[in-house]
Amino acid sequence: MPYSDEQHCSCRKLKEQKLMNLKTVAKSLIPNRLLNWYRNQKTEHSQERIGQFRFNSDPTSDVKRDIQEKYEHNSELLDFFANNKGAVVHKWHHYIPLYDRYFSSFRGQKVRFLEIGVSNGGSLQMWRKYFGDDAIIFGIDINPNCEKLNGLAGQVRIGSQADHCFLESVVKEMGGIDIILDDGSHRMEHIPATLSYLFPHLSYGGIYMIEDLHTAYWRSFGGGYRSKTNFFGFAMDLIDDMHHWYHRQELKRAAISKDCSGIHIHDSILVLEKNKVFKPVHSRVG
Repeated sequence: MPYSDEQHCSCRKLKEQKLMNLKTVAKSLIPNRLLNWYRNQKTEHSQERIGQFRFNSDPTSDVKRDIQEKYEHNSELLDFFANNKGAVVHKWHHYIPLYDRYFSSFRGQKVRFLEIGVSNGGSLQMWRKYFGDDAIIFGIDINPNCEKLNGLAGQVRIGSQADHCFLESVVKEMGGIDIILDDGSHRMEHIPATLSYLFPHLSYGGIYMIEDLHTAYWRSFGGGYRSKTNFFGFAMDLIDDMHHWYHRQELKRAAISKDCSGIHIHDSILVLEKNKVFKPVHSRVG
């Protein structure tokens, strides 16, 4: 008999408790001097590696003009971003045209939008302006300080994106989801786990977007170039599944693939479209 969601949550919590107990025992067996040395080495290595790929923002640049000229893009979303005077919104410039490309058809509707990662709330404010007053906007964050942002531009709930029980409660409260934007931990152990749980809850015609996927190449986020844990390996499974009509391998990510009608990869962004999937048919006419 399959486990219920409540049983799954209980089993997960029991496993987490056992893992914590094992970590406590391990720490007690390792000399503090050796443990501190390892932590320092790990921190220094991570900072050194990320520092090689740091891209500094230019506070003197004309944000709007840069996006208009480089990407030939002009939209209300660009105005909301470039002219923002509220809480800080931090985005790579090439994200703005992509947001508008995939989200614009949902504007002016009672769209159910979930953003993973709230930070200081600036992004939620931007989405409220973009989608309008009728939109149902939720944000989740693991930082309890974000609770003070609840009710300002949307509803904010505190919890981990890796906690399926928490995610289930948010989905129920929202009454379903049409758009999911994962701007959360950016860690390789979290991104596929969150996707695997939430995508089946996404409405048909919905969009699942994951951003800042350059972290897939950083070991400090659990990834690495050509690493087995690099999220793009998971994405490759989805691409293979989409084309399962043409090979004899079984679906690797069936919970996602059976309803995934489109996969789009951009610089640091992956977009999944959800719709019913049919066996391809071809015809000769004329």
